[in-house]
Amino acid sequence: MALRPVHVNIKALDASAVGRFWAEALGWSAYSAGVTTYVGPPGGLVWPDPVVVGIDVVPVPEARTATKNRVHLDLATTSAAHQEELVARLLTLGATPAHVGQGEVPWTVLADPEGNEFCVLEPREVYRDTGPIAAVVVDCADPRAMARFWGEAMDWVLHEVTDDQAVLRSAKGVGPYLEFIRTPDVKTVPDRVHLDLLPYPGDDKAAEVARLRALGATDLDLGQGDAPWTCLNDPEDHEFCVLAPS
Repeated sequence: MALRPVHVNIKALDASAVGRFWAEALGWSAYSAGVTTYVGPPGGLVWPDPVVVGIDVVPVPEARTATKNRVHLDLATTSAAHQEELVARLLTLGATPAHVGQGEVPWTVLADPEGNEFCVLEPREVYRDTGPIAAVVVDCADPRAMARFWGEAMDWVLHEVTDDQAVLRSAKGVGPYLEFIRTPDVKTVPDRVHLDLLPYPGDDKAAEVARLRALGATDLDLGQGDAPWTCLNDPEDHEFCVLAPS
């Protein structure tokens, strides 16, 4: 048994506007899937996508606080000119420069129209085949512990683990990386951005949730009530959801 990440969940006051931003930013399409806005590759809604990790923008009544998100996206570029062009285009779409203590770095830190930080990376060979999203990046205190939990939770392959970083990617070698980066930050507000996981066809969701609890996940009450998904925290209190197979 194992789970796969199917999208990054972003909470927003205006889900449609934030969804449109990310669709334009990535060169993807925004699909109205009920009350949420799903952002995935163009050509028609395919969910779960066999390659990419999409973005699901969920409307909420609470505005984002000024606290830096513990999860963000890194966007890939193919050249210095591409990086410069992409940053310029994102600014015209409504992104704003963001300052998270990065100092002088070769990547550019921006925020989407509701303040969610993301990075436009300089060209890196490791991300040459990821598509527009190079990585989903998670701040944490102990990358080794996160590698143990998430490596068991999902069927992705662990590529690297050190005291400062843990890197996973789909066993198929496609799509973005999932990176856990050591930072001094601790959780002070509910997560605005989190991962949603999905069991494979034929697997039992309840059994998967029980397996995650045995690995160290804890239950999370967000007022979701009797929803078909289950909200959990990982061992460092990063929120995530296990969705019901369709």
